[in-house]
Amino acid sequence: MRISEGALLVVLAMLVPFIVELRTALSWFGIKLTILETLILGSVITLAVLVWAMRPEKNDTNGGSSRPS
Repeated sequence: MRISEGALLVVLAMLVPFIVELRTALSWFGIKLTILETLILGSVITLAVLVWAMRPEKNDTNGGSSRPS
């Protein structure tokens, strides 16, 4: 994993207010999202974060981790 389980939980929890406020901010520009569209957008963003978090990290050319110990 690219991120610890605790940090992933925090990121996912912060997505909820982010998505709600994104809907509000978009309405200022005349872009109206329904509840269903907001749920779909939130699901796509959540899925993208989960896919990123679950992908293994790239290794160095010598086989070691790219993170310092």
